[in-house]
Formats: sequence, structure tokens, C-alpha cells
Amino acid sequence: MAARSVGSGTISFGLVSIPIKLYTATSPQSIGFNFIHPKCGGRVKMQYHCPIDNEVVERKDLIKGYEIAKDKFVTFTEDELKALDGERSDRLDIVEFVPEGSVDFIYIENTVFLGPGKGGDRAYALLSDAMTRTGRVAIGRYGARGKEQLVMLRPYKGGIVMHQVYYADEVRSMDDVEYSTNVPFKPVEQELADKLIEQLSTDKFSADKYRDEYRERVRAAVEQKAAGIEVTVPAEQPQAQIIDLFEALKRSLQEKGSLPTATDIANDSPEPAAVESNAAVTDIESAKPLKKASTPRKAPAPREKKAAGGEG
Repeated sequence: MAARSVGSGTISFGLVSIPIKLYTATSPQSIGFNFIHPKCGGRVKMQYHCPIDNEVVERKDLIKGYEIAKDKFVTFTEDELKALDGERSDRLDIVEFVPEGSVDFIYIENTVFLGPGKGGDRAYALLSDAMTRTGRVAIGRYGARGKEQLVMLRPYKGGIVMHQVYYADEVRSMDDVEYSTNVPFKPVEQELADKLIEQLSTDKFSADKYRDEYRERVRAAVEQKAAGIEVTVPAEQPQAQIIDLFEALKRSLQEKGSLPTATDIANDSPEPAAVESNAAVTDIESAKPLKKASTPRKAPAPREKKAAGGEG
């Protein structure tokens, strides 16, 4: 069954105009709950309550306010807010083309499929082909509903998708996060980390392999409750806390059956291996270097006791 468009518009750049149709690309399947009054089983309704006048206010009697200081607002009517809207247009103006790899994923907000409008098939296909061949994406502005949106157009499976993009001041800096970029690692730690990544690596991402297990559990519980079956919740099993990164990597590889031996690590390690017999050999089972073997000290012979009444 063909998808139904949710809107239409025109891609515009230079002297080119391409009619387009918009289609929903994603449909979140989150679980939603309603608040129920246990006494009667009825669904409760939200009300707007004014604590100053101690009365319930209808939505139609409200106006919007922007807080400029603690409990101090600048208010706007709906007409005043509409006057601040930008041009109500269905035009998507491309501002620039940039390399696809230059756009950080953190700026992507949501996705919409774009299809060609009436008479726009050839120009639509040409734009998709050109962006694919040049490895570039389009950055533009979309003035839908009077709210200008920053968007990115990207070729996708021979067609075009549109991503809404966050503005720069909407994305926080990673500098706000406390972490160290100068952490020294031992070659054996890097070796284990690389092997673990290699064991879990696949050729490409496939969303079909994953499912929302929480949503499935909730739906199963809903069906059980609707059928009058008591829902039992299994006791949560405590998880072992592994603090040492090296130990965590080691255990992960043990579960995969690909834990390297001490000889493998010694051969692959860029650091010179110990040449003394059994000296400083890494014990992979304890992740700690063994102490150098030492010859046991010979206990001194006991001193003979002096005979009583002997020489002083």
C-alpha cells in the first residue's frame, strides 16, 4: 500500500525549482499510560489551576508568558505571536552543499521522506544522483508553518530524505563533560580491546536484529491482566560489578572463547618481552605480572649454647 503524503513543497536553489511531497519516515512505538482514579477506575483529566486566585482556569482563557525573572513574565496574545511568525511558505531553499562526512550526527533531529511532486520526477532524480556522485548533502531552510527550520537533504536509496537539524546553540559542547583525553594504556589492554571489538563487529548495521523488549514485556503483561491472569515479576539478578577495565575486557573475551594467551600477547606486544627465565611473564588469568623468581635464602645454622660454668 502506497504511503500517503503529509504535505507538499518546492525545493529551490539557483533557478531550479523541484516540486516535492513529504512522507512520514518514522513512527515511534512507545508505550503510553493514562492516569486512572483507583476509586472509580475513571481516567482523570488535566486542569489548569491558578494558585493565587485558587481557581481552575479554562485553556481558552489563558495567554502565554515568557519568564524574564523569577515570577516576572512578559505576556503575549495569540495575535501578537502570529505576527512574529516568518513567511508561511512551503518552499525549501537550499543554501549550500557540504561534504556528507562533515555533518556530525549529533545535529540530526528527525527524518522525513521526500518524493517528487507532479512534473518533478526528472529533476528530483537528477538532484539525488548528483549528490550521490559528489558525496555531498544540501543544507537549507524550510519555512513550514511560519517557523523556519534548518534542514539537511541527503540522497537515500535513489531518492531524497530530509533531516531537521539542530541549530548550533541547541547542541551543548562536549567540553561540558569531565573526562580525560590523555589516558595511558598498556599494549596488552589495547590488544584485548581490539580483539573484543573485532569479535562483535559486523559488516553493516541492521535494525531488523533489534526489538524493543520493554514494549514486548508491557504488552504481554497487558494481555495477561486483561485475561485475568496475575502478572508475576521475576526477581532481578544482581550483576557482578567489574571495576577493572582490563578484567572486564578479559571476561568478555572469555565468554566469546577468544581470550589470547600470554605467549600471543608477548609476541604481539610492541614492548620488549622479558628474557630472564620466567621473569616478569604476564599472568593472563590474574592480569598481574608475576614476581621475579628468587632463590630461597639458606637459614643460618643455630649457635651452640655455652656450657654452664664455662669461660666468662
